[in-house]
Amino acid sequence: MNLSRQDKRLLEELCGQNGVSHQKVLKLLETVYEYEFKDRRTGVYVALREILKCKHSTETERPA
Repeated sequence: MNLSRQDKRLLEELCGQNGVSHQKVLKLLETVYEYEFKDRRTGVYVALREILKCKHSTETERPA
């Protein structure tokens, strides 16, 4: 998945405004993209859940 420089900046800005890690959102988007054209999307929810559990927090991420 290739985001333009402008799209990346917008994503970072929106994530910052909402206290969400933009790296985590990028990883979620990349994972969904990887599964998009597979015949079976078996495992996509497990993969997404693992990313959400991961502790790649930043200073802007709100505590749970």
